[in-house]
Amino acid sequence: MKKILSFFRIDPAARNRIAFQGGSYSLMITAIVLALVIVVNIFVSALPTTLTKYDISSTKLYSITSNTKVVVNALEKDVTIYWIVQSGEEDEVIENLLSKYDSLSDHIEVVKKNPDVYPTFAEQYTSETVENNSLVVECGDKYRFIGYDDIYLAEADLYSYSYNTSFDGEGAITSAIDYVVSDEQPQVYVLEGHGEADLPETFREQIEKENMELQTFSLLNVDSIPEDADCILIYAPSSDISTEEKDLLADYVADGGKLMVVAGPVQDGSLDNLYSVIGDYGVSAADGIVVEGDREHYAFQSPLALMPDMNSSDLTDSLIEEHYYPIFPIAQGLTVGEDTAGATVTELLTTSDASFSKQDGYDMTTYDKEDGDIDGPFAVAVSVECTSGGRILWFASSSFLEDMYNAYSSGANVNLGMNGLSSLIGESEAMAIRSKSLNYNYLTISDSTSSLLKVIMIGVFPLAYLGIGIYVVLRRRRGQNEAV
Repeated sequence: MKKILSFFRIDPAARNRIAFQGGSYSLMITAIVLALVIVVNIFVSALPTTLTKYDISSTKLYSITSNTKVVVNALEKDVTIYWIVQSGEEDEVIENLLSKYDSLSDHIEVVKKNPDVYPTFAEQYTSETVENNSLVVECGDKYRFIGYDDIYLAEADLYSYSYNTSFDGEGAITSAIDYVVSDEQPQVYVLEGHGEADLPETFREQIEKENMELQTFSLLNVDSIPEDADCILIYAPSSDISTEEKDLLADYVADGGKLMVVAGPVQDGSLDNLYSVIGDYGVSAADGIVVEGDREHYAFQSPLALMPDMNSSDLTDSLIEEHYYPIFPIAQGLTVGEDTAGATVTELLTTSDASFSKQDGYDMTTYDKEDGDIDGPFAVAVSVECTSGGRILWFASSSFLEDMYNAYSSGANVNLGMNGLSSLIGESEAMAIRSKSLNYNYLTISDSTSSLLKVIMIGVFPLAYLGIGIYVVLRRRRGQNEAV
């Protein structure tokens, strides 16, 4: 109070000078702060969005994976991504994604093409009806058209009889970039001639998305495996191969070839010659069909729909981390012996100790264990790595890649199969670019919890803040009175 009174006793001219100096100082500080804010804003606005925006979405919708960075950082050719969209119709998620690709490499350029301005532009790339936010990825003479419905996917949910929507922009764009810059595509030869089933639609589409070319062939009219085969795929045969065909496959693997087999129990006969391919490495197949005795290891109240344990490997780690569970229906049990002929045999998926193999197979009349049934646990997927560099991936269920079971597993089955196929042809960077779910996860609470939250938010918190305010006001007034 004394300081305030002494200020007013100062000569008016001096008082004005002090006030002017104080005001000038405040104005100068304010100007400096505003200038700094403007400079910082200009600097931040010039930074790429990868440094200025943080993705807090649960599915990392606004982020890109390390797999994409591997593909993009390895680019040596210029790639142009044409974004076909009308002015004002830009999709925010796609725009954010394209900006990330643009900032990752000097070899990538994003060019917006307004169909109102360039009405015939898309006709040179596709005959389809082009929706807003469709894309064309081009490098030289090679290109790939990515429709809007290839970016936003709708898949049927067999549990709720509805559709799950997911965003697959990153997977589609990275796949297209890899395709247009590659001179040659991996060749996957699919064996035929033994009643093999057609590749399931989802699995086939994923193979094409990852830029693998499928070729069908028969071992009956060749003297050796085609030299350009990066991998041999045997899918769901219903009859056995011959001993001559078995020898061709065995020699192919021994010479460094890659083989992927999807084969479970057959209804008529057996696949002894086919299974002898892994028998050479100490892996034997139990007769019958595996039945799971542990309720936590089978789905749909069916002990034949196995939910095996996943052991850590380059094929399963991505599924383990994201808590996905493959479903293996109608599987044959595999047992790994001690004599593996020098190869490294890894059990990828294993059943529980309560599992057993029903000798009656398709003729079984009960899921209960009977005399003659073979005790588990079993492996239902194994990896064999030979000293020559050859490799075998064996999935002992013919049905696990079917669209129905893949839908039940939320895509885990096809992801596992694609991880295996990608690793065989040496393209592991494309193994885990999954589409990102756009479905909302709702929090469900009970009525009592809801009432409690209402009381706390509407009653307790406001009263607490009011009480704190009254206390602060009274304390300040008491302090002022004591100072006077």
